[in-house]
Amino acid sequence: MDTATDVVQPLQSAPRTPPASRRPMIPALTGLRAFAAANIVFFHFLNPAWFGPLAPMMNNGYVGVNFFFILSGFILTYNYVDRQAQGRFHAREFWRIRLTRLYPVYLLGLLISLPILKLEWHYQTLPHFWEGLIATPLMLQGWSPLLATFWNTPAWTLSCEVTFYLLFPWLLTLAWPQARRKLLLLLFIFWMAALLLPTIYMVFHLDGLDTINRYSGGYWLRAVKLTPLAHLPAFLFGITLSLFNDRLRLTDKTRLIFAVVSLASILSVLQLGDRVPYLLTHNGLLAPLFAVAILGLAGTHFLSRALGLRPLVFIGEASYCLYILHFNLWRWIHDSGILTTLHIARFDPWVSYLMLELAALAAYRWVERPGRNWMHRILPGA
Repeated sequence: MDTATDVVQPLQSAPRTPPASRRPMIPALTGLRAFAAANIVFFHFLNPAWFGPLAPMMNNGYVGVNFFFILSGFILTYNYVDRQAQGRFHAREFWRIRLTRLYPVYLLGLLISLPILKLEWHYQTLPHFWEGLIATPLMLQGWSPLLATFWNTPAWTLSCEVTFYLLFPWLLTLAWPQARRKLLLLLFIFWMAALLLPTIYMVFHLDGLDTINRYSGGYWLRAVKLTPLAHLPAFLFGITLSLFNDRLRLTDKTRLIFAVVSLASILSVLQLGDRVPYLLTHNGLLAPLFAVAILGLAGTHFLSRALGLRPLVFIGEASYCLYILHFNLWRWIHDSGILTTLHIARFDPWVSYLMLELAALAAYRWVERPGRNWMHRILPGA
């Protein structure tokens, strides 16, 4: 999913002062995106036998979506808060940049998913089919719990991102707290807000389900899992985290400790598998750990340099392409018989994972970049 990839090199440990130019990038966060996106792919297409003792970790790969929502708020605020303060931020231009970033690959994802429409035709009622056919190209399908996964399953998150982008220029104008203590309190409030709807759902058994896991279905469950307002607190958490980070005085040694401890903790929680509450985890239970990881990787140390290596950053930059394309591209790989034709089926699923990654890198190079430039030329500027 898109997470506002204008990200950057390690932050300094001093308080924020308005710069004359754009802030430097934090490449370690882009590198981390590569792993989060890959784990979402593993989550969607997982046989426990493929990963052995690591299977529980992959089965919890859905938490990457919440991480991306938080990271999106963090990165956008990091890039635009100073411009807003200096009167150099223009909402119309911001929306133009975000749309041109999202839509070329989003459209490609719909095109390669056209065969799915035949299944949707048989699965949906006629009114719902036409509603989904209209709403999905407009990135509005996520507002309907029944249609959120219409046509291209993972694309529901784009409805969330578009909603966040529409709100972001207004959110930047709000009177955010300046004191670190108040920002820390606000982080806690948004974390609790993210867990409110899942908790209500679980307490009142809104769909009458005995168990709730990745395979559970129900109208209200889909509403809690897939609709934009349910994930808005995560985006607000990311905005607050960026403002909090700007006011921290942390040494790079402290940031390294943050990064190591938080990443180890995240992996440990994921390894617990079904012992962690699915719906709470899906909607933000791990937000504090994600926050500490982001703060840690915003420093200059060996771990941030490792995650900021250019090949890994390039893969991270293509993570949006991987996310949007992987679901139905995997289906095409296995329905087309290409693995058998090329006599490489015995290497599956690893060869399929590799093909998805190569397709994402190709889409980033030959669809996202030129598509963005083309849309910049045809769309009116600010």
